[in-house]
Amino acid sequence: MSLCARNFLIPNTLAEADSLDWAPQHSMTDVLIAGGGLAGSALAIRLGHMGFGVELFERSRFPREKPCGEGMMPGGLAALLRLGVAGTLGGEPFSGVRFHFRQQVAAGRFPSSLAVPLTGRGIRRRHLDQILFEEATRTPGVTAYVGARVERPLVEHGRIAGLIVEGSERRASLVVGADGPHSRLRHALSLDVPSQEKWVGMRAHFRLADSQPQAKWVDVYHGPGYELYATPLPAGELLVAALARTAAIHGRIEDQFRTWCTAEPKLRERLEGSRQVSELMAISPLSGGARRSFLPGFILLGDAAGFTDPITGGGMTHALLAAELLAKYAEQHFGKSEAWLAEFDRKRRALLRDFRMLTRIMVTLTAHPRWMAAIMRGLRLSPALFSHLVGVSSGVCRLWGGEHGLQEDVESPQYASVGHLLQNRADS
Repeated sequence: MSLCARNFLIPNTLAEADSLDWAPQHSMTDVLIAGGGLAGSALAIRLGHMGFGVELFERSRFPREKPCGEGMMPGGLAALLRLGVAGTLGGEPFSGVRFHFRQQVAAGRFPSSLAVPLTGRGIRRRHLDQILFEEATRTPGVTAYVGARVERPLVEHGRIAGLIVEGSERRASLVVGADGPHSRLRHALSLDVPSQEKWVGMRAHFRLADSQPQAKWVDVYHGPGYELYATPLPAGELLVAALARTAAIHGRIEDQFRTWCTAEPKLRERLEGSRQVSELMAISPLSGGARRSFLPGFILLGDAAGFTDPITGGGMTHALLAAELLAKYAEQHFGKSEAWLAEFDRKRRALLRDFRMLTRIMVTLTAHPRWMAAIMRGLRLSPALFSHLVGVSSGVCRLWGGEHGLQEDVESPQYASVGHLLQNRADS
């Protein structure tokens, strides 16, 4: 393991960081990853186990808070099982998603896979990110840094040759930008595509009253210009997150958030007697995309490759699946022609196509109340259809039928389907 900057390296435990120094400048490794969140850490773990040399850079320190809906869908849990970390995460199980619109409620239960009922998990994001990052630090071949500011990409002869981190040149055959929806690397490489409509995300945690039972659903409330997400968490906690168009916010965001929560009768009832246990945290802008997702020697991953409205709830799941897919392509093609980056990007777009199509449909519907009301009536009358759509958003089936996953591309059991994984776990 390379020697790294004081206060930056986390070798096996946080306590060892202070005794280490920077590795020599101009050192070369296989892969540099900017961003130690969900996608970046998951990719580092996979690549390390495949024998690659990886340097992982995270600007903040753990544990850290991040605005997030905190609902891990079944497809994401299967990816974490394949990664070998799902058993350490805990979380509060939920059976599906309920949509609330005016006085209507429609419940979509996760579909079964190989006769195994699927569930999601409500997991605090600060807990999830820390566990994955610490697992990356324990992975052979991975050198992980915290408090490390990636300043800009290193561009040489028309390709991305590395990163400038805290004034030091770090070089690699492949550079991955997994630095979030406000990606500094995406901006530095002029790949930003700003959204015409600006969104704001915010969240707070509540400890429910002892008399209030924990629901086994992620509840999504649709209001004029905003969406609220209520995710069950362990120890009787409830995450309430909001996604809103900036035009829907009037006055202080704390007051607006409280107004939205009390405007939804069922949510107001759940929160009666509760205690807020985290400060309201907001992020803006929460929109934008990438003009393209790869360049010679470089690939964007996770939210850095383009933010998708979380209305269908699959953001974390699809970040994990994309990281898994990238590792698979690197294992097969690394060191050969860089044409594989374009092939990976094509396959990633195919992997996410149904999810993004469903998301666009839902965003359009929420902007037209009459359409939304009609769709809600249809979903209530057809639970099987709603279950299928929830399966699409959770990464377990395709829009037009068939199980969703990477297993059709790879013959290794590490890419087993959701149903096989959960069935094997149940049998063990």
